[in-house]
Amino acid sequence: MKKYIAITVIIIMVSFLAGCGDDEEKGIGPVKQVTLGSVDKALGERGRVIFEQKCVACHKIDSKLVGPPLKGVTQRRKPEWIMNMILNPEQMTKENTTAKQLFGQYLTQMTFQNVSQDDARAILEYFRTIDSN
Repeated sequence: MKKYIAITVIIIMVSFLAGCGDDEEKGIGPVKQVTLGSVDKALGERGRVIFEQKCVACHKIDSKLVGPPLKGVTQRRKPEWIMNMILNPEQMTKENTTAKQLFGQYLTQMTFQNVSQDDARAILEYFRTIDSN
């Protein structure tokens, strides 16, 4: 009986650890995989427009405002993490280590700005455009 309990505990631990692997780097949310090619300037321009409508109240590219500056974000974070932070900011700041640290540093909860997954992808491309210059 003890042998079966020990095996069950090991299986649960391995399943938990395997499930946590990419979540830290990819974040928590609907985006599981993003395939990137060369920078799409048209998509980046669409992302710039969305960013200026939804994000500039709290974010600047080169300096801190309410939230962190975003220049270089595509070099610091995986594309999935960036999109999940845009799409699922509250859960990210509760459950993702990096997002928790940012929340602790900036002391302001990023709010969901009613963007679609396509909009988040366009914003990501805008960041890629900036970071490729």
